[in-house]
Amino acid sequence: MNTTDQKTMQFEPGAPAPQEGIPLCIPEISGNEWKYIKECLDTNWVSSVGSYVNRFEQGVADYVGSKHAVATVNGTAALHIALLVAGVEQDDEVVVSNITFVSPVNAVRYVGAWPVLVDVDPKYWQMDIQKVVEFLEGECVWKKGELLNKATGRRVKAILPVHILGHPVDMAPIISVAKKYNLTIIEDATESLGAKYNQQSVGTLGDIACFSFNGNKVITTGGGGMIVTDNTLWAEQARYLTTQAKDDPLEYIHNAIGYNYRLTNIQAAMGVAQLERLDEFIARKREISDRYAKELENIPGITLMEEATYAESISWLYTILIDDLITGISSRKMLKILGMNRIQTRPLWCPMHMLPIYKNVQSYKIEHSERIYGQGLSLPSSVGLDTGNQNKVCQTILEGLS
Repeated sequence: MNTTDQKTMQFEPGAPAPQEGIPLCIPEISGNEWKYIKECLDTNWVSSVGSYVNRFEQGVADYVGSKHAVATVNGTAALHIALLVAGVEQDDEVVVSNITFVSPVNAVRYVGAWPVLVDVDPKYWQMDIQKVVEFLEGECVWKKGELLNKATGRRVKAILPVHILGHPVDMAPIISVAKKYNLTIIEDATESLGAKYNQQSVGTLGDIACFSFNGNKVITTGGGGMIVTDNTLWAEQARYLTTQAKDDPLEYIHNAIGYNYRLTNIQAAMGVAQLERLDEFIARKREISDRYAKELENIPGITLMEEATYAESISWLYTILIDDLITGISSRKMLKILGMNRIQTRPLWCPMHMLPIYKNVQSYKIEHSERIYGQGLSLPSSVGLDTGNQNKVCQTILEGLS
């Protein structure tokens, strides 16, 4: 590759950015990570047993205000186990948001259940709670103590709201309808640790919830996830299933099919260090969001990320919508322009109903998902993003629109 090619090379979405570029969202590792991980190495407590696993679990539980937390290898594993302990079974149905990373929908299929995809609202891009209620009230029937989908005849067992981009779903109507029909609420809060709904932490609004600590999340363990719940029995079952369902660890007796889903002590040590700085990281994320809003406001054809009155978002990935009919440029063209300037961005996730693997599952009133997907572009949002680089991002967007 010649020098010219190197200078104009576009970032691959999700790939690490070179040092001279501006990455989308990378970890901030400048606290006690080295110290705590070194302790694991020095003491040989490196695998899935060790004090840091317990400390990390307790720390997350305390932070969100949950009675129990169970660490897992990643957020998807947490979702899988949460569905199992919540009693979601073969051929049940789970109502889930149509715009999300694919993990929660895949996890529904892991347990043999079926997703019912619900559109997102056009203002905050979260699960459209009005449509959730409409579906449950109008497309389902209560029969012999169960809510049955009229179209499929299957039992609707749970609602799985996904708090995308660090912003909470409007949970009150979901909680109300779930109580009415005895449905379980499984929160996917994997992108939103620290976000609040009416002053209450996400992850404590439903029956059980999941977080992720992937490398691009607000805090990271490299990989990793967490289940939180106030249900003691479910927490015990989750811990049992994530450690290969050992009934007699000495004789290796297993009375259930378990999973090797336990987080390692090394990863947990990093998590403990990261958790110590979570409030600081969230404050910085919100500063970045506020600056984007100030620099990019009142531009025809650009829709900025909004925060609902009920919400305290952590602004995980600041995202804008670009209406090419007004701006004359699409979000994907802007992605390329920014990439040519060594600024890494990415689109929102392809809506679930458009994926080949889910095109035949039931979806309900999909009206906004495709437009938001087509127009969405997530901007650099690392905790360590400095003002100069953020100015460059904004200036490059403005030049691209001119």
